[in-house]
Amino acid sequence: MLILAIAAIVIYSADQLSKLWVINALPPGVPVPVWGNFLVFEYVKNPGAAFSFASGATWIFSLIATAVVIFILVNARKIRSVWWAVVFGLLLGGTLGNLTDRLFREPSFGQGHVIDFISMPWMLPAIYNVADAAIVLSMVLLCILVLLGINMNGTRTKGDGKAAAAMNYGSNPTVSGGPGIGGPGVGGPGAGSSSV
Repeated sequence: MLILAIAAIVIYSADQLSKLWVINALPPGVPVPVWGNFLVFEYVKNPGAAFSFASGATWIFSLIATAVVIFILVNARKIRSVWWAVVFGLLLGGTLGNLTDRLFREPSFGQGHVIDFISMPWMLPAIYNVADAAIVLSMVLLCILVLLGINMNGTRTKGDGKAAAAMNYGSNPTVSGGPGIGGPGVGGPGAGSSSV
């Protein structure tokens, strides 16, 4: 829980402070090369989601973000894994960062435009912010944890019998189709043709 809170606070603070700097330091809509075309800062106001998708439905994203925040807060006590705490911390901080923009920036409450400024033209034709980057990173980590079978409570999901049999293929005579067939380093009739 502490790690989740720390991650969320760090991301939220970095997001809001960077947006404050952008508003005060960058001219709107003017690309400012930071590191050639590798990294460019361009101050834009985004009324929608990524790639300005659904720019006329900002209030829907406000509701979705609120639901995500509530979900994380309700389920935070179940988290016993450090890595899952990081995932939810990044997601919470990023979601709160963009939600703050939507609630309190112009043009109105719940329909505010999100401040975006980070651009990497060589990688994506998009302009994003610290909150967006944190949300994407949280999703990448989430996928990795799921693939590794690491649960929120810190336990690991064991593979089923088929996965274990596939791992032992060739070393078990009953799996490989008969004694001595398909053993380690052995080719022959039936090798590699298990129906497992």
